[in-house]
Amino acid sequence: MEIEQKTEVNSRPKVKSRLRTHKKKKAIWAYIFLAPQIIIFFVFSLYPIIMSYVYSFYNWTGIGPLDEFVGFENYAQLLSQPRFWNSALVSIYYIVGTTVLGVGVALILAIILNDQKLKGKGLYRTIYFLPVVTTTAIVGIIMGSIFGINGFVNQLLLTFNIVDRPIPWLTNGPLAIIILIVIGSWKGLGINMIYWLAGLQSIPNELYESAQLDGAGFWRTLRHITLPLLKPIAAVIILLSLVSGINAFDLVKTLTGGGPNFATETMDLFIYNFAFSAQLGGGQVRMGYASAAGVLLGLFTFVISMVFGAASFTKEIAKIRGDKKKKGGVKA
Repeated sequence: MEIEQKTEVNSRPKVKSRLRTHKKKKAIWAYIFLAPQIIIFFVFSLYPIIMSYVYSFYNWTGIGPLDEFVGFENYAQLLSQPRFWNSALVSIYYIVGTTVLGVGVALILAIILNDQKLKGKGLYRTIYFLPVVTTTAIVGIIMGSIFGINGFVNQLLLTFNIVDRPIPWLTNGPLAIIILIVIGSWKGLGINMIYWLAGLQSIPNELYESAQLDGAGFWRTLRHITLPLLKPIAAVIILLSLVSGINAFDLVKTLTGGGPNFATETMDLFIYNFAFSAQLGGGQVRMGYASAAGVLLGLFTFVISMVFGAASFTKEIAKIRGDKKKKGGVKA
């Protein structure tokens, strides 16, 4: 018995060492497989973010060494430039417009297409999702020809004598912003619809069956069952739509180019013009100035995300705290 106990005691350290060696090998292989993604993240994401902060403190054209340190002068010039504030206002218009229109219409479509009795709903879903997989730049070019002065829309209106002369859809500031919002909402309609459908299909059918037995109609069911249960996913969808609206560059660039007279220039396009276009960037390329604008845009995105997150999840946090207090009171 003593010999058996000794052999068991002696074998335990060997088993533990083998387990440690096995875990180390697994960890090494895990890091090997993660290494490409980590390297790509550092090279193409983290490093550019850090350097954009560095460039924002220099008067730099993007070529040559960083030799002219200006401190916060780029930020001071940005905050005193009307064109920058106009681009921020245009971005807010676009963000709010595409979020309200795109998310709202997508919810209506999702409710319609979620009906089990609807025939051909798979085809309808595919049709509405097609703009999502279409390149945004191509959409902008095509829509530019459709809404141009001699485009399809004006030709159609003139043919049926609805208007006497072509409407300047893209050369009138307010009209151009409206067209941008409508096309941007249409472009993201399909993905928002898919998100809403996922939320609708997660609601148990038993709730709808119980509502029918109680005599509840469509609107009462929508108000008391569907919409309350969609609140968690609604917060995510709206937040994703807000972030997507902030990053609206390719559609604006190809459809209006920021015109007329910078009336549709978003913050993304403002940064691009000063970083890469001497003609639209005040006569010279100013990479440091554009980097400062990029930093402010990042802060703007962060503030919007935090404010929306706080507003959306305050009730849930309060509910969790209330449940904890109740449990604590019961234990006491």
